[in-house]
Amino acid sequence: MQVVFVSNYFNHHQLSFCDALYELLEGSFCFLQTQPMEEERVKMGWQAEERPYVRYVQADGTTTDGPEWQNLLLTADVVIFGGCDDESYIRERLAAGKPIFRYNERLYKEGQWKAISPRGLLQKYKDHTRYRKAPVYFLCAGAYVPCDLGIIHAYPEKMLRFGYFPETREYAPGEPFSRKKKGSILWAARMIDWKHPELVVKTAAYLKEHLEEIPFHITMIGGGELEEEVHSLAEELGVTDKITFAGFRSPEEVRAAMEESEIYLVTSDRKEGWGAVVNEAMNSGCAVVTDHMIGAAPWMIRQRENGILYHDGCEQQLQEYVAELLQDPAECRRLGEAAQQTVRTEWNARTAAERLVRLSREMGFLAGDPGTGPAEPALCAGDQCLPAPSVPLLWTDGPCSPAPVIPERRMYRYLTERNKEDRT
Repeated sequence: MQVVFVSNYFNHHQLSFCDALYELLEGSFCFLQTQPMEEERVKMGWQAEERPYVRYVQADGTTTDGPEWQNLLLTADVVIFGGCDDESYIRERLAAGKPIFRYNERLYKEGQWKAISPRGLLQKYKDHTRYRKAPVYFLCAGAYVPCDLGIIHAYPEKMLRFGYFPETREYAPGEPFSRKKKGSILWAARMIDWKHPELVVKTAAYLKEHLEEIPFHITMIGGGELEEEVHSLAEELGVTDKITFAGFRSPEEVRAAMEESEIYLVTSDRKEGWGAVVNEAMNSGCAVVTDHMIGAAPWMIRQRENGILYHDGCEQQLQEYVAELLQDPAECRRLGEAAQQTVRTEWNARTAAERLVRLSREMGFLAGDPGTGPAEPALCAGDQCLPAPSVPLLWTDGPCSPAPVIPERRMYRYLTERNKEDRT
């Protein structure tokens, strides 16, 4: 087996990426699911279709339709390890010094102050820092992963931009823009504290007060522990006529709603490690307005080129940006078209899979042009390993390009200044 992808469960956010790997590697790929999916996510439609390359770990340690997982993970040319906290799956491979691409979101979603915990630092050393010289690399699912890893001095020069890659849809020229409803705004998420659904209701109140002559309507898809509170806030602010609460919808229904909406709002805070709705909304031609602290935003969105970033927690900025788009339909359309182009040409599953395979071959981990064949294992693991192959600079942006280490407190300024420089 050339590549094995280990994760807690197989879902629709991984489906397209795994399909692409399976095709590119001519079947020499498998996905190892380590646990059943939670019932809540199954109800939300997260469970992906069955695929021939998916195997499930059984209680006795064997996998469905294949060898024991220990042997599978040790003999594969490359292992992608992400979304699973049980390090025992890769312990033997790490000890053997064989290539691993870790694939995960940021370490400190609640705040980097957590890095001061001695117990936490010891665990991070065991899981990450000790392998800084080994052939262990990090696929960063979010722009804030590198600065978190930098705190613990892990993966120097071995961190790569990555993310989640839901289905990329191909549209005929002019689509789906012909289906978009004038003044339509969409939000889709669970109604929980760090998704901040209350900001959407407050935005509706602002728009109703300041844009009396411009029609708009907001659809909020989702439910959760704050649902009643959000409904009450809408009544209190007098915007029940401006908001439709649609409840939970399947992923397919959410995509259909995106295709009919001009503007998509992402109000999550730093706890949103990636945010695959950004990929989906951009692919659907929406002008995305998002909090800058979610993981996907800094890498997928260039300020006012293919979307808009508002500073984390700045309610007024969010409201003013949405108002600007409603007042300028041509700009809204331009951003939506540019967003669609970004996903179609770079931030998609096929590109991510092709680049990862090429990178693995260039580094000698996989056989096939232009590589030299599967890499020989290191003599030993951890700090005592021979230096791991360096990462070649094949791309400057998008999946598998070097992930810059930018302190989170400087990120918003970096993003706005970067785009000013790009335009000069």
